[in-house]
Amino acid sequence: MPFNFCGLPEQFCTFENSAVVLLPVPFDETSTWLKGADKGPEAIIEASRHLELYDRETNTEVYRKGICTEHALIATGSEPMITEVHAKTDKLIRQGKFVVAVGGEHSISIGAISAHSAFYQDMAVLHLDAHADLRDEYEGSKYNHACTVTRIKETVDTVVSVGIRSMDSSEREKIDERLVLYADLVHENNDWITETLAVLPKHVYVTIDLDVFDPGIMPSTGTPEPGGLDWYQVIRLLKAVSKHRVITGFDVVELCPSDNKAPDFLAAKLIYKLLSYKFV
Repeated sequence: MPFNFCGLPEQFCTFENSAVVLLPVPFDETSTWLKGADKGPEAIIEASRHLELYDRETNTEVYRKGICTEHALIATGSEPMITEVHAKTDKLIRQGKFVVAVGGEHSISIGAISAHSAFYQDMAVLHLDAHADLRDEYEGSKYNHACTVTRIKETVDTVVSVGIRSMDSSEREKIDERLVLYADLVHENNDWITETLAVLPKHVYVTIDLDVFDPGIMPSTGTPEPGGLDWYQVIRLLKAVSKHRVITGFDVVELCPSDNKAPDFLAAKLIYKLLSYKFV
């Protein structure tokens, strides 16, 4: 079986034949607890080769749209990595491709989002995460994964965060309560998806830090936090956003693989599911 996303044969994975390009970015230089996010893209691709490619819910086989797996983007240093991700993403968008970036730590999203924001002036970012990521600087770097949302806000006006349940007091002062849905409120509020949609414009980029999920189903992250979202809560949100808004691109980050392969498969399934919603 070919080593690409979903293990696709040539007719469904060449660049020319593909609507989707998966961009692996195995970068993990600023993680602050558990290391290994640089192994995430390879683990997700490996797990994806075992997916059932028919999606019952949408009655589709989205792989038939073509999914090209790019060579991994290798960079040393946060700023060079962000610059390279931006340039590569920009080029792919100009070539008419729908880009899925796969990390790697969360800072890879900065370059992907800045590239998309240049094409969609009204674009907002839907940020699924356990952490606020609103520090201006952490451990001497403005590009630490704990600063991701702060850097994103330098190119995008609206960032809507869902699943947040951990932050520093300095981040608390920067929170816009209208644009944050904390994890405990998701569990308590039946209207949370409607409320999220209400603050999103037409064009939405989705960035998914896998620690948004409860560690009971996603233990393989660098900074696991209890009290996270479950599979169907995340999927219901993504389905609603895809139905009522235009998803311009997305990324999935912060898988820190272990001997337990179930989280790798969850991440691969999440990517395939969101593509199924996007192209239904």
